[in-house]
Amino acid sequence: MSRIGKLPITIPEGVTITLNEKTVTVKGAKGELSWVLHNDVSVKIEENEVIVEKKNETKQNRALHGTTRAIINNMVVGVTTGYEKRLEVRGVGYRFNIAGNKLNLSLGFSHPVEFDIPEGITIKADEENKNLMIIQGIDKQLVGEIAAQIREVRKPEPYKGKGIRYSDEHVTLKQGKKAAK
Repeated sequence: MSRIGKLPITIPEGVTITLNEKTVTVKGAKGELSWVLHNDVSVKIEENEVIVEKKNETKQNRALHGTTRAIINNMVVGVTTGYEKRLEVRGVGYRFNIAGNKLNLSLGFSHPVEFDIPEGITIKADEENKNLMIIQGIDKQLVGEIAAQIREVRKPEPYKGKGIRYSDEHVTLKQGKKAAK
């Protein structure tokens, strides 16, 4: 039995959730998100709560029950507060620049790497730390995916720690070669 799927989702002030056949649409102050439900899961909207129900007790339906509830809850949180990921660029001469909807990365390659910023995502530099990039958006999956794609351009290497890493990520450094005595 899914413990997450049983929990009702409370609808905060300023958020409207509509259900058209199998499409759930969440509108809020920051934007609008929609998602198509699986056939084995149903959603009921009562007063200020959303309740997710499964059609039967198969293993797949139990998994879909909790997943559907989590996705709808993430949509509600996204349109009210939004999501953000913080990436840190570390290394001598490593930097980034945002020009329009392009992210230019100078990461020690022979050429700068251009990354297209998709619609619904904003990337900006931190005010205090210019090596910290903040990725913001209302779709949790899209924010995480874009952060992972940017990090993939130059992962942190294990000897000096240079590269792009999440701000809360810990990179264990290796010792390297030892000089002969």
